[in-house]
Formats: sequence, C-alpha cells, structure tokens
Amino acid sequence: MINISPSEKEIIYLKEKFGENGAEEQLKKYATRVMDAYARNFKRPGIESSNDLLWYGKLEHCRYYHHTDEEVKKGIAQAGQPKEGEQMHIQIIVSRKDIGNKIKLSPMNNSRGKNEKHSAKLGQFNRVAFKESGELLFDQMFDFDRMLKDSINYALTMKNGNAEQKRAMNLLDELESKLTDTEGQNIHDTAKDIYQNSNMELDPLIDIVGGSATSILSALLSPEPLMYENSEDQVPYHKKKRKRRPPGI
Repeated sequence: MINISPSEKEIIYLKEKFGENGAEEQLKKYATRVMDAYARNFKRPGIESSNDLLWYGKLEHCRYYHHTDEEVKKGIAQAGQPKEGEQMHIQIIVSRKDIGNKIKLSPMNNSRGKNEKHSAKLGQFNRVAFKESGELLFDQMFDFDRMLKDSINYALTMKNGNAEQKRAMNLLDELESKLTDTEGQNIHDTAKDIYQNSNMELDPLIDIVGGSATSILSALLSPEPLMYENSEDQVPYHKKKRKRRPPGI
C-alpha cells in the first residue's frame, strides 16, 4: 500500500489554486505521475511507467484517530474519531508483480543495486529517492514554493542525522528568509548534500553546491554555536584547521 498524503499546507494550496473539485482532480493526476516515478525507481527493463503496474487508487477526505496515536494515549481524542483539518489523501494498492504478472517487484528490496542477484529478481528500490521524486514532482506540477522545513531531506536529517548535520540544517532554515532568489534556488540541494554526507566536513560542500551557495556555507562554517529550542541540545562547533600543503605542491 502507498499513501499519497499531501500536508495541510499543500492541500490548502491546491484548493486555492484549483478549487475544491479541481484540487481532487489534480491530486488524482499527481497520483498517476507518482506511480510513474514508482515504476522507474525499480530500474527494471520493461517497467517504465504506471501503465506497466497493476494498481488501484482511492481518494479519501478523512482520517481517523488510531489507538496508537499520541492524542488517544493522552486522552485528548478517542480512537475512531475523525482528525481535524485538511485530510485529503489517496490510498493506493499495488501488486508486487507487473501488469503482465511476470516480473516481481518488491519495494522492500532497498539494496539499491548492491545485491545484483537479488535485484535481478525483485528489482531495486531506493525509498528515499522515491519520496524525493514525489516531492519534486509536486513542486513542479503545481508551482509550489517549498520551504526547507517542508522538505524530506530536512525531516530525515532532523530524525536521523548527527549533531553537525542538524546544526547545519537549522542554520539553513534560519538563513532561508534572508537569501536572494539565486541563492535560494540552491538551498534544497545544499540540504540534500548535508543529509547524504554524515561524515563529511562542511567546507567541501562549497565545491559541490556551487559558487552561488557560498554565502550560505560561510554561515554554516561560523564558529558560533546554534541555540536550539531545548538548551540541552545545544551543540558547540569548532572549525577544523586546514592542513597546510607541503612546499612545491
């Protein structure tokens, strides 16, 4: 099962842009494009689009509290009670074989091609790349101006990243509103590089991202500590000294 669940901010944006009925139709079109990306993410010959998959999607407008939700555990809401706010989403059921019932496709195989024998049987599936493609697709289809805090790389970094990655991401968030349009175009690429390079010093990111992000990364390399909302999470940062090159090099 795949859940295509836009945030409340995204749903409101769609309704303002296309109207109530128009937002529903646009979300259905978006779901088809997402399934195109799902098919391509397996990197299997003959699996190129949603037409090569056996799948069914249903648009729904409500979500309900489950007994595992924190609100239910705290007594704020009851299990089975409808959740507040915009809850429009699409639930998709997709077969683990292609539409011809011949090629096995398992999204649980996250070998990313490292296990060639296994990938040959079930395909390879990069779940993070799939989520990133869905996010980018939404932004491109609907001209949505995504803020850093609404991005998958920000969420994953704040959940799984180390202290330096979280510090860098928080500084990016602080800087976002102060950037020029040119610099702002690179902020999501910078965030992706930070998320993917857990053992990397921040200095080399200047070369990776490009010159227009220099002002962003200059702030990231500042020796000033970042003040988190929770003081116990404050992380001091010390810039590492560059090694001097030997004479003649």
